[in-house]
Amino acid sequence: MKLIFAIVSNDDAGDVSAALTGANYSVTRLATTGGFLKAGNTTIIVGTDDDKVEHCIEIIGNESKKRTEIVPSTASYDIGRYASFPVEVQVGGAVIFVLDVEQFIKL
Repeated sequence: MKLIFAIVSNDDAGDVSAALTGANYSVTRLATTGGFLKAGNTTIIVGTDDDKVEHCIEIIGNESKKRTEIVPSTASYDIGRYASFPVEVQVGGAVIFVLDVEQFIKL
């Protein structure tokens, strides 16, 4: 058995969860925050059999879209002078961790 952690954009979380539950996976969603853009994201947790891991990852990948956003950035030129200019960054997609499960108990 495997435990899958998928960190996805809040914009994609509903589609990812719906697709996974539609394929009969049990899904737990956690609201989380990224460190780079300080933007909200969702961590999706799925427990599944070893032979279904690739299918689960495929579903997550199909529903997690990468996109480009413009975010403000501030640069300091010297003491007390700052300039703000937009920076293009890629957001979305998914970061996926797959872990072995030593024991699974459902009470």
